Amino acid sequence: MSTKTLPPITFIPLREHPTRRLPQLFVGLALYGFSLSLMVRAALGVNPWSVLYEGLEKHTPLSFGTISAVIGLLVLLAWIPLKQKPTFGTFANVGVLAGASDLGLSLIPEHVDLAARAALLLGGVLLNGFSVAVYVGARLGPGPRDGIMTGAAARTGWSIRSVRTAMEICVLALGWLLGGSVGIGTVLYSLAVGPITQYLIPRFAYRHRSTPDRTVDGTSPVIILGSTSRSEATARR
Repeated sequence: MSTKTLPPITFIPLREHPTRRLPQLFVGLALYGFSLSLMVRAALGVNPWSVLYEGLEKHTPLSFGTISAVIGLLVLLAWIPLKQKPTFGTFANVGVLAGASDLGLSLIPEHVDLAARAALLLGGVLLNGFSVAVYVGARLGPGPRDGIMTGAAARTGWSIRSVRTAMEICVLALGWLLGGSVGIGTVLYSLAVGPITQYLIPRFAYRHRSTPDRTVDGTSPVIILGSTSRSEATARR
C-alpha cells in the first residue's frame, strides 16, 4: 500500500477513547519489546538500536531492557533543544519496552540450533513490524527515538529519511564497536520492517470519526508523529 493511502497517524490526546486506544498502545509496545528479545536470542544480528543495547550490556552490569530504558531517557534530553514535547505514549514506550524485552529474554532459551534461530529471527522481524503498526496506530505519541527523528528533521530541514538513516548508521556503528551483534538479521530487519509496518498500519490506525483519510483536495494528511496535521485539526473543530 502506498503512503498516499495511509491513514493519518498523528497524535490525538489521551482523553479521546482511552479504553480503545490504551490497550492497543500497551499490547503493541509489549509485543515490540518481546520481538526484540526474539531477535537477540536468534543471535543472527539485531536492529541498530538493539546492537547498541547489546554492546553496552557487555560493558555494564545492566540488563538489555534496563539499558533500553536508560537510553530512551537520555534521548529524551535531546528533545529539549528540539522543542519536542513528550506525551503519555512516549513514557509508556520507555517503560513497557524495557520490561517486555527483559521478560522475553528470560523466557526464550539460549543456544538453540540454527533452524530454531532462523525461526526466532523471522518471527521477531514479523512481530516487530506488526507491533509497530499496533502501537503507532494508537496515536498516543512517538517514542523517544521517533521524536528526536521528527524534531531534528523539523529543525534542520532534512528529510525524515535522511535523519533516520543518519541516526541508524551512527547507532549501529557505535553498537558494533562496543561488541553488539551485526549480521543477516540486521539486514533483514532494515529491509522488511518498513514494508510490513506500512502494510499493517491502515488496519490498526485509530481514526477520529470526523477525520477523513484524505484531505479535501485529494492529498494525504501529513504523517508526522507527535503533531497534528492541518486537515485533522480542521476536522476536529
